[in-house]
Amino acid sequence: MTEIKRCNWPGTNALMIQYHDNEWGVPLHDDDKLFEFLVLDAFQAGLSWQTILNKREAFREAFDGFDAEKIAFYDNDKIEKLLQNAAIVRNNLKVRATIINAQAFLKIQKEYGSFDRFIWQFTDGKTIVNTWETMTDIPAKSKESDAMSKALISKGFKFVGSTICYAFMQAAGMVNDHLSDCFRHEMCKALSTKNGS
Repeated sequence: MTEIKRCNWPGTNALMIQYHDNEWGVPLHDDDKLFEFLVLDAFQAGLSWQTILNKREAFREAFDGFDAEKIAFYDNDKIEKLLQNAAIVRNNLKVRATIINAQAFLKIQKEYGSFDRFIWQFTDGKTIVNTWETMTDIPAKSKESDAMSKALISKGFKFVGSTICYAFMQAAGMVNDHLSDCFRHEMCKALSTKNGS
């Protein structure tokens, strides 16, 4: 049996491999999932993705299933409770930013009909398919993530620098950054074509 060739960043961690093989780079158009990735990518700032992935279920539980409508109304008591929760990343600025981002997210939904419609405009509604050969080829940001970051900041979002936006674009399949010899590269490319991208 031939060995599956995949990007090397998941290493041997089962959770990372599962995430790489099933989610990363898959074009995402569900507002709730898009918001979840926005929250998680903001919390990742300065940390490893593996740390966030290990705490993902705890985050989901702590933040009401990433329900923006609930998060938007969190008060100081709830913030205090979150900051006492050892199962998540207890960062005051990031917790408060999540509430601000939920409020901004809801405003965008109202203005554009969906967050999906707003966020995918930065890649013209299509997945940017890259053909990187090594991990060092993959950029930390792009002109698209620069534009997204600028637009999100102008809408009131926090923790949405260009590097965070690029990580979000990779996660949401707005860019396909699977290495060209990774078995998921062609699969994600096919999914982006199927979605009319």
